[in-house]
Amino acid sequence: QVQLVESGGGLVQPGGSLRLSCAASGSIFSINTMGWYRRAPGKQRELVAAITSGGSTNYADSVKGRFTISRDNAKNMVYLQMNTLKPEDTAVYYCSVTQSMYAYWGQGTQVTVSS
Repeated sequence: QVQLVESGGGLVQPGGSLRLSCAASGSIFSINTMGWYRRAPGKQRELVAAITSGGSTNYADSVKGRFTISRDNAKNMVYLQMNTLKPEDTAVYYCSVTQSMYAYWGQGTQVTVSS
């Protein structure tokens, strides 16, 4: 199995920035897509950003221009740089990777944007 460990969450004021990191370890053969999802209070889970092994990216409309996803294939890590954070970005953020027919998930990290 693949284990995902996230870090970088926390409390930040509106307009601030955070960088989330996710490290994958375990039975890694060939990871395809890496991405970040979030679940806000009272809301369903939504895709925030994703990046393929070839570097193609996809973002939710609500975060375009503010968030940037990147990956380091040699280190099996994926990052999410979050700038100009808004209160509506408050959510639990989950790292996810796909390999073959499997999808793996991190434990989630809390991001709270509040003054």
